[in-house]
Amino acid sequence: MLKNGLLFAGSTSITKQSVVARWLFALACCPLLLMCSAQTAYGQQVTVPKPVVEISSRWELFVDDWLIESFRDARLRLNTPVRQEVVLVTDKPWEGVDSAYYSVIQDGNRVRLYYRGYCPADADGRQVTCMAESTDGIHFTRPNLGLYTFNGSKQNNIIWQGVEAHNFAPFLDTNPDGKPSERYKALAGINSKLYAFASPDGIHWRKLQADPVITEGTFDSLNTAFYDTVLHRYRCYSRYFLDSGYQGARAIQGCTSTDFVHWDKPQPNLYREGVPRQHFYTNATRPVPDAPHILVSFPKRFYPERTKRANYKEAGLSDSAFMSSRDGLNWERAFLEAWVRPGQDEKNWTQRSNMPAAGIVQMSPNEYMMYISEHYEWPDNRLRRLTLRKHGFASVHADFAGGEFTTRLIRLTGKHLVLNYATSAFGSVLVEILDAEGKPIEGFTAKDMEPLFGDEIEAKIRWKQSTLSSLKGKTVRLRLLLKDADIYALKIAEK
Repeated sequence: MLKNGLLFAGSTSITKQSVVARWLFALACCPLLLMCSAQTAYGQQVTVPKPVVEISSRWELFVDDWLIESFRDARLRLNTPVRQEVVLVTDKPWEGVDSAYYSVIQDGNRVRLYYRGYCPADADGRQVTCMAESTDGIHFTRPNLGLYTFNGSKQNNIIWQGVEAHNFAPFLDTNPDGKPSERYKALAGINSKLYAFASPDGIHWRKLQADPVITEGTFDSLNTAFYDTVLHRYRCYSRYFLDSGYQGARAIQGCTSTDFVHWDKPQPNLYREGVPRQHFYTNATRPVPDAPHILVSFPKRFYPERTKRANYKEAGLSDSAFMSSRDGLNWERAFLEAWVRPGQDEKNWTQRSNMPAAGIVQMSPNEYMMYISEHYEWPDNRLRRLTLRKHGFASVHADFAGGEFTTRLIRLTGKHLVLNYATSAFGSVLVEILDAEGKPIEGFTAKDMEPLFGDEIEAKIRWKQSTLSSLKGKTVRLRLLLKDADIYALKIAEK
């Protein structure tokens, strides 16, 4: 246990030296990482001052309290995505009721969906990985690829066949030094063996080497990977078991690589003291599309002992959770409630449904699209689309009575304060700027601006007589007053 309240959940043997070493690694990866003390309480006054930061022109999302110094009658709120239409039913002979482990890739104006198809057993070499395509993220078609034979025919959308198809998880490599022949990459494997794959087109795949590249872990779920443009390394998040083998809790670990072949030792995700230990079946970890310094993760949260449907063949229920990180090692679970519940569909109240796909798609400027599985091991096993506003995973919220929050000290480097916000018809947002001592700056008080109301992704804040450029280089705090309103993100823009 550390004084700052972080610990390896479920561990009884971790040493203080090993935790300190991970903290040094985290700080090296993310110099701006400054976690709050264990006394921090969401929705209550934060009592530990935070050092000055520069946020430049990047978006800062309110998925945690990193930017916040204090609240009054306001709180962080997790926002649930909207369930949309079913985009795929795995009803082809080479798919079936055990189809799972979806990954979604946006490549320009095209969306590709990868998933496990036929799966008679975990280690069966007849397993297949399939790929579907879409131009809008809604209507998916199965291309007739003609690569692998299934039941005597190559008329299918299979892109890999073998035991690695159990959880083949591709991504589009954004490494600027990446090879064109390896534009797509993937990790796949089970039984403590993860193999590295590459493809020039996302269709024709090869192993980068015959031997596995990661061997510490269990891996029998969706193990995600991506290129971290902030860290300038590849990241992998995979499954391992706390305690002993399959009797322990399913958990998440991470490791990094410079070349996708040689990986460092996996490190367990770290959480604040007091965060409950739960089974995280998958992780679906990705950087926020336009805020890559923030990682978001959507674990499928598994409750193995609970049963809802009488006489169902196997126990266990699932929903999905949300968490975030600014260094990839220390994970903030500010919200312990479900991100997506099973809902009223009784087939989602059986084991291993409600699994978020890995990937965040943005086909329009104001909206993210994600996907979640439903009806696992039912004849209509399927994938459903989810939508949420850009930056809208969470927000600072105040109800009709009103509330406020104040940021930590910020050194201004831009000309405009930009908010992603929403209010009711009667709601409002006001912003004032405080000096380093906490006193309102003349010309930038709440009285110096007209109340902001509406629902906008990028709203420039304007004061009646003053412009933010006059404070460039100054160290200030922002005080935001909300009435029946949400603030999802902000940035200090140059233009």
